[in-house]
Amino acid sequence: MQHRWLPEVGTWRYYLLLVLVTGLFLGPLGGLAAAYMNFSLGFFVGGQVLVGILGSVITFHYGAEGRHGANYMQTMAGVLSSMCGMAVLIQAMHWLGMTIPPMWQMGVFFASAGMFGIGLGVLYTPLLVDRLQLTYPSGAAVATIIRALTDPRLLKASIIKLGGGIGGGIVGGASTLVWPVLATKTAGLTGILGGLTSGTLTLFGSFTASTLGAGMIVSQRIAIPGLVMGVIGWALTPSLREWGWIAPEEPFRKIGFLIALAMILGASLVDMSQIAWEAVQRIRGAMKEAPQEVPPNQRVNLKLFVLWVLFWGTVTTVLASTILHQPVGFILLALGLVLLFLIVNGISTGISDSNPISSAFVLSVLLMSLLGLRDPLVGLFAASILLICCSVGVDMQQALATGRRLGTNRTVQFHFQWGGVLIGTVVSLLLANIFFQAYPDLTINAVHTEVPKWQSAMTYKIVGILEDIGNLKSHQVWALLIGLFYGVGIQVLRKLWKGNHAYKTYLEGLLKSKDPMKRRLGLSLDLGIDAFILSSPYAFSFGGFVDVPTVLWFAVGGVLCSSINFAAQRSLKEGEEMPEEIGTTFLVGGGLIAGDALFALFTGLYGLLGLLAK
Repeated sequence: MQHRWLPEVGTWRYYLLLVLVTGLFLGPLGGLAAAYMNFSLGFFVGGQVLVGILGSVITFHYGAEGRHGANYMQTMAGVLSSMCGMAVLIQAMHWLGMTIPPMWQMGVFFASAGMFGIGLGVLYTPLLVDRLQLTYPSGAAVATIIRALTDPRLLKASIIKLGGGIGGGIVGGASTLVWPVLATKTAGLTGILGGLTSGTLTLFGSFTASTLGAGMIVSQRIAIPGLVMGVIGWALTPSLREWGWIAPEEPFRKIGFLIALAMILGASLVDMSQIAWEAVQRIRGAMKEAPQEVPPNQRVNLKLFVLWVLFWGTVTTVLASTILHQPVGFILLALGLVLLFLIVNGISTGISDSNPISSAFVLSVLLMSLLGLRDPLVGLFAASILLICCSVGVDMQQALATGRRLGTNRTVQFHFQWGGVLIGTVVSLLLANIFFQAYPDLTINAVHTEVPKWQSAMTYKIVGILEDIGNLKSHQVWALLIGLFYGVGIQVLRKLWKGNHAYKTYLEGLLKSKDPMKRRLGLSLDLGIDAFILSSPYAFSFGGFVDVPTVLWFAVGGVLCSSINFAAQRSLKEGEEMPEEIGTTFLVGGGLIAGDALFALFTGLYGLLGLLAK
C-alpha cells in the first residue's frame, strides 16, 4: 500500500516528513485557529482532531502502521496550538500598558516554561496514565479517529466535511465586511424601520463564523447557559449602574467577569475535592494490584526527565529574573504551584476532559496577592508560567494516553512534543505581531473600552483580576462572593441531582421508551436541567465574559449542532453508531473556525502590506 515516493517508516526521512508537514502547515493552521479564537472569543479548541484527520492523508498510505505517524503529528499539533493560544499573554501586556520586551526574550521565556511543563507532564504519566489509567476522553477520541481513518471512505467523507467548513468560514469572514457598509447606507433611517434595521445590523454585525463553529463543537448544553447569563446580566445592567457597580456607559461584563471567575473557582473547588477523593480511592485500589507491564517502547527514563525538569525550571527562573527583571520569589512560587496544579488539572482532564487553567490562574494570583504581590506585571509573568505549563503539560499527558491506546513509542512522541513547543513559540509570536499590527484595536484594553469585534474573554480575565490586585472595592468583593457561593452551591446541587438514583432511573426509562413522546420528554427534561435550571457554572459563566450578541451566535451554533446530531441519530439503523468527534458538526464547526481565522489573517496581511507600501 505504501507509495514508492514515501520514505520508509522509522527512517530519518520519515520523521522529517512528519515534522515538515506538521510544523510548516498543519500545526500552524491549528495554531492560527487557536490564537484567533482566543482573540475573538477567549477559549480555543485544540488542533489534535484537525491534524489527526489531515495528517492521516499522509500516513494513510502506510496502512495500519501509519497510525503512529498520525499520532506523532497530532502530538506536535496539540502543544503547538496551545503555545499559539498563549498569544493572549502578549495582548494582556498591551492592555496593561507594559513596554513589551523584545520578542526573542519573550520567546525564550515562553519556550523554557513550555519545556518545564511537558517534562513534568511526562513525570506524572506513570501515575496518571499507567497506574490510574485515566480515560482522557479527548485522547480516546483521537485514538478512535486515527484508527477509523484507515478506512478510505471515512477519510474522504471527513476531508470533504472539514474542507466545506473551512470554505464556509472564509465566506463567513468575508460577510463581516458587508455589515459596516450597510450600516452606513441605512444610517438615515428613523422610526420603527430604523430601529429594526439598526437592531438587525447590530446582531449580524457581531456574527463570526468562529463563534458559530465553536457553538457547533460544544453543543447546546454548553452554549445555551452562557446566553442565559448574558441575558440576565443585560437585564440587570440598569440596576447595576444605579448601585454604582458599573459606570453609566460600562457593559455588564465589567462586573460580570468577576462573578464569572468566582463561579468557575467555586465549581472547581467542588470538582477538585471530588477528584482528589476519587484519586485517593483509585490510588488505593491501584496500589493493591500489581502494576500492568508497560511495553518496552512506552518506557521512559524518569531520572532523565527529573533532570530535564530541574534544568528547565532553573532556566525559566534565570531568564525571568535577568532579562525580564522579575522577582525570583514569585517565579519560584509559580513553578512550585505548577507541581500541584499539573497533577490536579491532569486528573481533572483524565476524568472529565476539563482542564481548569482559569482556576489555576485565579488561585495563583489570589495566593500571590495574599503574599504581598501588588504589581500586576509581576503577577502576569508569574501566572503565565501556570497558564503555559498547565496547558502543554496536560497536552503531554493526553498525548501519551492516546499513544498508550495505539501502542506508540513514547520517547518519539516526546521529541515531537518539544519540537511543538519550539515551533509553537515562534508561530505564536509571529501571529501576535501580525494580528496586533493589522488589527490595532486588539491592543485596546477592553476592560475599560468596549471593542465589539474582539471579545478576548481570556485576556479580559487575566487583566481584570491583575488590575485589581490588593485594591478590590467593596462591590467587587461582593461580586466575587456571589459568584463563589453560586458556583459551589450549583455544582453541589448538580452532582446530587445527577447522581440521584431515582432521577437516573426515571430519565433512563423515558429515553429508552418506545413511545416517541416519552423520549422527547426525557430529552427536554435533561436539556432543561442542564441548560436552564442547574446549568454548569463553567458554561453559565461564559455570559459574564462576552456580550449578548456574541453569546447568542454561540448558542445558535450549539442548537444547530444538537439539531443536526439528533437528525443524524434518527437516520441511523439500529445498532449503528459513529463517533461524534468525526461527525458532521465537529468537522464543520472546526472548519468554520479555521476558515474564519484564515480570512482574518489574509485580510490583516493585506492591510498590513498596504500600510507598508505607503
